[in-house]
Amino acid sequence: MDDTRDRGTQPVEALLERWGLSNHDLVDASPEQLTHKQVQRACKGRQLTLAMMQKVTRALNIAVWYRLTKEEREDYFEYFHKHLFNYAKGFDAAFEDPNEALMAKVCERGGRIINREG
Repeated sequence: MDDTRDRGTQPVEALLERWGLSNHDLVDASPEQLTHKQVQRACKGRQLTLAMMQKVTRALNIAVWYRLTKEEREDYFEYFHKHLFNYAKGFDAAFEDPNEALMAKVCERGGRIINREG
């Protein structure tokens, strides 16, 4: 078996944990039929296609967006796939997440969904 497709635990897994999100939250938030297995593969480091990396990234951004207030949404930095996967073109290991303060606020109040309608 070829192990070159296994890339190890990805930054997306740490982001989910820091935002207080589960794999199910991503599946639930995604309008693109994202499956639990796809999210699990993304987190555990199975190399994904660009389209799949982008699908996971969109789901993460949507799941976080649902948990932000209207005011917080103005300050939210949307993630790109290069922030979630260490094998993506443009990945920077030294990237400092500009959403740290928002993460703290969301986790402090329990990360509940504020408004699904946007």
